Amino acid sequence: MRFAFVLGETFSGIRRNLSMVVSVILVTFISLTFVGTAGLLQLQINQMKGYWYDRVEVAIFLCTDTSTTTSCASGPVTDGQRESIQALLDSSTAAPYIKSYEHESQEQALEIFQEQFKNSAMSGTVTAEQLPESFRVALVDPEQYEVVNELFSSMPGVEIVSDQRELLEQIFSLMNMASVIAVSVAVVMLVCAVLLIATTIRLSAFSRRRETGIMRLVGASKTMIQLPFLLEGVIAALIGALLASLTTWAIAEFFIGDWLTGQYPGTGFIAGVDALILIPLLLGVAVLLAALSSILTLRRYLKV
Repeated sequence: MRFAFVLGETFSGIRRNLSMVVSVILVTFISLTFVGTAGLLQLQINQMKGYWYDRVEVAIFLCTDTSTTTSCASGPVTDGQRESIQALLDSSTAAPYIKSYEHESQEQALEIFQEQFKNSAMSGTVTAEQLPESFRVALVDPEQYEVVNELFSSMPGVEIVSDQRELLEQIFSLMNMASVIAVSVAVVMLVCAVLLIATTIRLSAFSRRRETGIMRLVGASKTMIQLPFLLEGVIAALIGALLASLTTWAIAEFFIGDWLTGQYPGTGFIAGVDALILIPLLLGVAVLLAALSSILTLRRYLKV
């Protein structure tokens, strides 16, 4: 009987303040969608780090006729210098750090360049002599790039030792920045949601002040009086959180898992199943904020 009464009072309050409740649902939905998007970005960053860092290569670029660095002041790499570099790659000194390597000639570098920039006008203006030959080195531990750099950067015939992690870190930094922006927008929207919930509870308490007064006179407990108002805010926020959870899952499943995976098959992407770990977080945030906002409002505007 008490449970049915509480539910009846709750839905009665929702009907009376339907426009405000809809506003709470929409604001909660939008704000938690931003939170979910930020969570997806972090999951994707972690996925890509695990995927790419295992495949990261160190490129040992050799001197050419067009090299301008001081290490190439003596001219292009000679056969003897190339053999010395390869001998060090095969040596026991480098063995603990190098998983494998392959030599890329200037002609091979040109083919790769033309493939990568086939839609650009400059693909036909670059010659093989303008591109450096290199050794592409896969590391046992990508964190040990500095050791490999120290081994080869000072050798005659080496122009530069390049670590692909530098480029990856720049990309991940941009993604982290986008995640921070999404969280910032979400925080602002969540504050709006809290204020709307407080306003909704306040209006509901004012519109039912007569019923509340009667319940006080007949000896209803504090919990029985306040619970319907509390549930109004929680239900509205929970509906918004469910919509945000569905949207977050849909983004991960269809946009990232299907479309992006099809566009970039060589990259590891998250899928809808990965987004499921975010759903309890979104629901928990919604319930917690709604409950706290409702409790604080009831203490101020509904004296029992």
